[in-house]
Amino acid sequence: MKLDAKIPDYPIQDIWDKHKFELKLVNPANKRKYNIIVVGTGLAGASAAASLAELGYNIKNFCIQDSPRRAHSIAAQGGINAAKNYPNDGDSIWRLFYDTVKGGDYRSREANVYRLAQVSNNIIDQCVAQGVPFAREYGGLLANRSFGGAQVSRTFYARGQTGQQLLLGAYSSLMRQVKLGKVKIFARREMLELVLVDGKARGIVVRNLIDGKIERYEADAVVLATGGYGNVYYLSTNAKNSNVTASWRCHKKGAAFANPCFTQIHPTCIPVSGDYQSKLTLMSESLRNDGRVWVPKKKGDTRRPSEIPEDERDYYLERKYPSFGNLVPRDVASRNAKYVCDEGRGVGETGLAVYLDFADAIKRLGRKAIEDKYGNLFEMYERITGDNPYETPMRIYPAVHYTMGGLWVDYNLMSTIPGLFVLGEANFSDHGANRLGASALMQGLADGYFIIPYTIGNYLTSEELPKIDTEHAAFSQAEAEVDERVKKLLSIDGKKTVTEIHRELGKIMWDYVGMSRTKEGLEKALEEIPKLRDEFWQNVKIPADANNLNKNLEFAGRVADFLELAELMARDALNREESCGGHFREEHQTAEGEAKRNDKDFSYVAAWEYTGDGKTPKLHKEPLEFKYVKLTQRSYK
Repeated sequence: MKLDAKIPDYPIQDIWDKHKFELKLVNPANKRKYNIIVVGTGLAGASAAASLAELGYNIKNFCIQDSPRRAHSIAAQGGINAAKNYPNDGDSIWRLFYDTVKGGDYRSREANVYRLAQVSNNIIDQCVAQGVPFAREYGGLLANRSFGGAQVSRTFYARGQTGQQLLLGAYSSLMRQVKLGKVKIFARREMLELVLVDGKARGIVVRNLIDGKIERYEADAVVLATGGYGNVYYLSTNAKNSNVTASWRCHKKGAAFANPCFTQIHPTCIPVSGDYQSKLTLMSESLRNDGRVWVPKKKGDTRRPSEIPEDERDYYLERKYPSFGNLVPRDVASRNAKYVCDEGRGVGETGLAVYLDFADAIKRLGRKAIEDKYGNLFEMYERITGDNPYETPMRIYPAVHYTMGGLWVDYNLMSTIPGLFVLGEANFSDHGANRLGASALMQGLADGYFIIPYTIGNYLTSEELPKIDTEHAAFSQAEAEVDERVKKLLSIDGKKTVTEIHRELGKIMWDYVGMSRTKEGLEKALEEIPKLRDEFWQNVKIPADANNLNKNLEFAGRVADFLELAELMARDALNREESCGGHFREEHQTAEGEAKRNDKDFSYVAAWEYTGDGKTPKLHKEPLEFKYVKLTQRSYK
């Protein structure tokens, strides 16, 4: 395996424009001859499928839900970044580029990040043209608000429903192409295998989740846009269907997995309330624009928040980070919430929560203004907790949210498998060790609308792609592998449910590979995970059969892959002897408790190659060069 990022040697401001000109094009008439599979219908998948179809390609689009509108992108709340500089507060493409590289703690590719900032403005224009109802100022101009890691207001939003509204825009474009016959949607299908012919991605094998049938589909290229793997922790803000299986199948066929340990813990989530929970709920980072984070100054203070006077409150983010205050990046805010709770100053019944208080904002702006900005978020919080956040502070605590790691891709978004392109959260490319808020939607739409339509054409015209059909031996072999796994799962007939084992895995991951990591803890995880994996394959219980709707079977396959991924995550975290962004090794921190990088030894992308079941994966390193952003100790003070 060789890692070639294929970054052209031009000044960073010119790379994408010159690269686009140098990419080979497909004649408009010839585009109709190519078939492309797009797996996923979230922002990255829907935008890619719609854009490629509009160019003339024939698209098969696969959706794990019953409708593309139910993709997990709808759960994004706070907004999408772009360097429009509408507030005239000093923003620019360069500043967005700089903030994103710094926010990722200098563990992302400069070229990819600059391109992301460069196309960000096009995304807003595209979405406005689609009718996305962004919030507007009194005069009709698009409104912006602030997000963590930036000192300018560059986040466009639609109250607390930005992901949903952006997805509806992409969905409308997608359904237009469905109507024209250029896209065919395959709903309720789960990708279970990648098909390689002559070493190139030429199709997939899926399971129809309704009737259990295994189906084969061929194409000239495969685009993977299946999201992240945060559910390896069991409790996360991800939808329960979110999983790593499609990416993991590709990894085991030869796609390098990059930076698997880079996990984002979001600071603004509703705290865990009991063992019965199956997921956690995100409260948008945008709330930190007007909400103030605090805890009591005294340990064990159980008074109601209204009974604690101002001089007995610790607004610890404002105190420690005067330049950014409550809008520090997510990894910084999360670690500091953990610190004050570890000190015994947490609030709520469990002591694992901090306050997010809107009293000052309501007093300053009025309740109506807060309702206009965050009304649906406040309503959601009250429905879940029973507390009215207009009258009493929200209680929040960090939770697993996003994964910066993913399949390794080059500048063209192609993995180490020729013909396999990976978009959005499923790839590793743009966020380094910590994603800034409101950048996930930006990356997904940048990849789908403005990057893959250029780069995939270059591949299609550069490769020999003889016509094949699903009777090819490679499809038969892939289907046999899927059948064998399904039969093996159903044959175990043990005593533990899939959920029990997944919950145990999540506890191991949160305790040892979570918000704070140590050498001893990671070694412990590497002992415990294989034991749990062995127990899974000997003692899991999956009722019913494979020939109908069977949620237990679905989840079992996904947990089986999580049990393998978890070991790679722990190995990657143990190998990376530094702290950076969301990867916090307690052995490597500054005197003030901040992440301490080791640029000399770890300024690289860790790309892991699968070498076989039970074998140690092979580490490949893509060196990271910083020509335009100076490597410095990250500070938000």
